[in-house]
This record gives sequence, structure tokens and C-alpha cells, in this order.
Amino acid sequence: MKILFMGTPEFAVPSLEALIAAGHTVCGVFSQPDKPVGRHQNKLQAPPVKECALSYNIPVFQPVKLRDGTALKQIKTLAPELIVVAAYGRILPQDILDCPPLGCVNVHSSLLPKYRGAAPINWAILNGERETGVTIMHMAAALDAGDIISQASIPIAPTETAPELTARLAQLGGKLLVETVAELERGTASRTPQDESAVTLAPILGKELSPLDWTKDAKSLHDQVRGLLPWPAATAQIGGTHCKIYSTSPEEGNGTPGTLLDAGKTGLLIACANGSALRILELQPDGKKRMPVTAFLAGHPLTIGEAL
Repeated sequence: MKILFMGTPEFAVPSLEALIAAGHTVCGVFSQPDKPVGRHQNKLQAPPVKECALSYNIPVFQPVKLRDGTALKQIKTLAPELIVVAAYGRILPQDILDCPPLGCVNVHSSLLPKYRGAAPINWAILNGERETGVTIMHMAAALDAGDIISQASIPIAPTETAPELTARLAQLGGKLLVETVAELERGTASRTPQDESAVTLAPILGKELSPLDWTKDAKSLHDQVRGLLPWPAATAQIGGTHCKIYSTSPEEGNGTPGTLLDAGKTGLLIACANGSALRILELQPDGKKRMPVTAFLAGHPLTIGEAL
């Protein structure tokens, strides 16, 4: 099948590679514009999907706008039978959705109708979900609201971080996409409207989500640490030093929430709500590199029983 692929980050790369490996003709790739990086923002970095496409000699298009007619003209010239979208980062206007004969399908990293929006993987972890997955859906004008074609689920490991789960879902998405495109090609793909009463949202993350609240239970805080990686990261004041928190473990413990129960080679154990405690294993003080707690304690001595 002749397919136009739209995607930007690393998550979308396995889907593109899966289509190529399955023998489909990827006639072009749309990706977000290169981003300035570096201390002085004077270098441009290509998105992972662009780099992947160029390695296969696939033409790449990086329109700044989608509603001025230029992108639509390019798509009509490419004449795809199907458009596949995976974490492209743009809402497609109706004229583009209507362009290919088989329409546009999206690889979404949740079990829709749960977690519509920009950060479904993060919010699944933040909310303590034990399972998530990938949905392939027909695209509609409303965000992530199209009819479901196929879904596949996986368990979320108790210690799994958002980047780790993203990598697994990316591979699952590529596999499911190839199976679904084959069904679309045969005309056997199912189409199930989403249950609007079961919709939950996964809005974009912000730094207001970062501060750890020791009056919550340790598992909730552990989920917060895992879910906010790599950005904006959970944060806490440790001995008067503002730190990003990267690795934790929930445990049992008794004490006033926010009280330091233990400090040593096994980390910092901080009392939380309901007889629980959070052990911090890795952190990053402002202006420093990420480090194990033992390295932090070498320059920031703490006293058992002090309030953090």
C-alpha cells in the first residue's frame, strides 16, 4: 500500500520502520521542523522520524503550517492511499483528513477512550494504572475521538518509568499498526465508536505537577516520580536544597510526613502518609548532575528525624 507517514519523536520510529519492513511504499514523511538545541540554541536537531526516513531515502516534509494549502498540495501530489499518524504533534485539518481514499489512522499510546491528549503514557503512570496499551483509530476532527480499529494492551511494571514504558509501547504500536494496515487493505478492519462516557484526559505536563507532597502515601509519590520523567521531573527540598528526584522505592514506615527516617547507602527514607515511606535513590540538586544519594550526602549531611 502507498502510505504517507506523519510522526516526530522516537516513539513514532518503530511504526515507520514496521511499515517499511512489511513492504509498504512510504511515499513521504511529514515531521515537525528541526529544533534549535545547545546552550546558545545555535544548532538545529532533526527529529528522530526525519533521521529514520532519510536513512531509507524517503522524502521528508516539515511544514510550519498545515492550513495554508501548501501541505495539502504536497499530499495530493504524493497521492497516498492512506495516511498514518504517530505522535506527529499537530492536529490535521479536515481537508487533509479527507484527502486519502482510506482516510487517516493514528497510533495512540493508550487504551482509548482513556487518556486522550498529549501525555497518555505519563498520566497512566501518574494515576497508578496497572495496564495500558496502544490504540489504532480512524482520525476525526476532535482530538483522539475517532472510531477504534484495533487495540493491544500490556501491564505496567511497578518500577517502570515513563521513558521505559514509552519504548515498549512504541514497539507494540509498530506491530499492531502493520496488522491493522493489512486489515484495512483487505477491507476487513472493524470500526468501533468510542464510549464518550468513559473518556479521560491526558493533558500536557507542567512544572506545577513536580513538587512532592509528603502528606500523600509513598506509592502515589513513587508513581509521580516515574510518571514525570524525563520532564518536568518530580522535585523536593532535601535539607534546604532543591532537587529533582529520579529514582525511588515505596516502603513501610512510621513518622510525621516529611520526616527523615534513614539516610545512608540505601538512600533517604522519608515518612509519608498512612504508615508508608519513600526511599529516594537518585536525585539531582540544582546546578549539579544526577547522582546517587550517597554522593549527595557527602556534601549535604542530614540528621535523622529532621523535617525536610
